[in-house]
Amino acid sequence: MSYVEGFVIPVPAANKAAYLRQAEDSLALFKEFGVERMVECWGDDVPDGKVTDFKGAVKAEQGEIVMFSWMEYPDRAARDAANEKIMSDPRMKEMGANMPFDGKRMIFGGFTPIVDENYGGAMGYADGYLVPVPEANKEAYREAALFMVDLFKDAGATRIVEAWADDIRNGKVTDFFRAVKAEEGETVVYSWVEWPSKAVRDAGWKQMEADDRMKPENQKVKEAPFDGKRMIYGGFAPILDA
Repeated sequence: MSYVEGFVIPVPAANKAAYLRQAEDSLALFKEFGVERMVECWGDDVPDGKVTDFKGAVKAEQGEIVMFSWMEYPDRAARDAANEKIMSDPRMKEMGANMPFDGKRMIFGGFTPIVDENYGGAMGYADGYLVPVPEANKEAYREAALFMVDLFKDAGATRIVEAWADDIRNGKVTDFFRAVKAEEGETVVYSWVEWPSKAVRDAGWKQMEADDRMKPENQKVKEAPFDGKRMIYGGFAPILDA
């Protein structure tokens, strides 16, 4: 995988079945358009934040759940070609006319992975992240992320992806920049960690918190290359992974 289309979507909890049905119906089309993997994750452990959070990212309303979803393509050219087909295909227009969520508050964009460590195994749970990072700190961020890879792996994670913004734009209502309150010179990283199950994830985080490698004095990058107060995170349960 070398390109990601990432999404964060507000969906009424009552529309979960309708959302899944539409995703399943669209799967064959997206594969026809060149998508290699399509993942839809339902918000499960999504905390409220003091500065930013997933609910605020999409201006979630009462009774809405946040989806963290992505599509994987072989490269950006394949993704761009797919988006052209999506915009012009009458089958997609018909689906778009009956969306079980407010598309005006959905945020999406293209990202290039700078870390992608895959250890194999089915995904049963995912931690999702949106991170504001100064563009000048790209290599420092990647170094810090690679340091965390071994900890995640030892804790039971099966895949770690850090994807750097490549094609994200300002939206009329919501967008990735506003989601993390991005400042001048900052971009956004779309990241996720895959786990075999929520139980493994919960146990893995406890193990990591107790790991000596997590102590500040043992970190390779001594100063965080981003503002952690504006990082968004949460746990998500996959409802479609194809």
